[in-house]
Amino acid sequence: MRPVILAIESSCDETSAALIKDGKILNNIIATQSVHENYGGVVPELASRAHQQNIVPVVENALREAKVGKEELDAVAFTQGPGLLGALLVGSSFAKSLAQGLGVPLIAVNHMQAHILAHFIEEPRPAFPFLCLTVSGGHTQIVLVRDFLDMEILGETQDDAVGEAFDKTAKILGLPYPGGPLIDKYAKQGNHLRFEFPKTEMQGLNYSFSGIKTAFLYFIRDMTKKDPDFVQNNLSDICASMQYTLINMLLQKLKKASRQTGIRQIAIAGGVSANSGLREELQKQSKKMNWEVFIPRFEYCTDNAAMVAMNAHYKYLAGEFCDLGVSPQPALKLMDN
Repeated sequence: MRPVILAIESSCDETSAALIKDGKILNNIIATQSVHENYGGVVPELASRAHQQNIVPVVENALREAKVGKEELDAVAFTQGPGLLGALLVGSSFAKSLAQGLGVPLIAVNHMQAHILAHFIEEPRPAFPFLCLTVSGGHTQIVLVRDFLDMEILGETQDDAVGEAFDKTAKILGLPYPGGPLIDKYAKQGNHLRFEFPKTEMQGLNYSFSGIKTAFLYFIRDMTKKDPDFVQNNLSDICASMQYTLINMLLQKLKKASRQTGIRQIAIAGGVSANSGLREELQKQSKKMNWEVFIPRFEYCTDNAAMVAMNAHYKYLAGEFCDLGVSPQPALKLMDN
């Protein structure tokens, strides 16, 4: 069985399509949306409109670049959730129409599962079981991955995700959207021990990031009252200190999960896994903890259809198809669908 699958990703602000054949990714086409830069964050309605404009040319480009005709497709896959409802509707509606027109199976993909399976796009690949720290704008989870479609959340954020903490930090500092990469950029030049921020301690393997966001807001407010140029004069140290605190919070629980399970195959996934500070600290910890660490290429960390295609490949092999009545699920859980 050598299935050829077209995958579509439209969960947030990037329209993406990818082709996979016999488990090998053929391409990964992504159209980004710059319209949100003017608003300091993703505007759902504008994202939906941009997906409507982008989806046909993106899919056509993917098929053309891979030299695959529509009649060669064995299935069409799409991101069911989690994500923005309007954005998900664009991708799901297109995928359902195409699958129905071609008479091929339809595959609904869980966005968070797809992020984890991005580790199987290229070598090296983790061996089962492994732990995956899944970090994005909307999710922070420690996941036990037993098999391609068998995953269990061991711990997760009880309020805000770490990606939100990075974005909020950037917004408070007056940095343009998207702010997370800029925090990372300035942090490289700063002293991460210059400022100390309080950490919220949660029981078990769960996280909480709402407290540190509030503490950071008050810190900047109080310091700028004393010195209006405080942020401008200390930007690199502020970014380095905040990033260091957030990364420490992430890795403390990950180390705890590794000790509890005895698992030393460690992976990270999701948009925040592109953060260079997190990657560097994870590599340092790997030597102390005797971990084998797996980090996808940057292209596969952010939202993309290649990871959706990889998930769809294994769902195809397992016969996990859906009917045309399937609907987008903005709050889809890890093992739902």
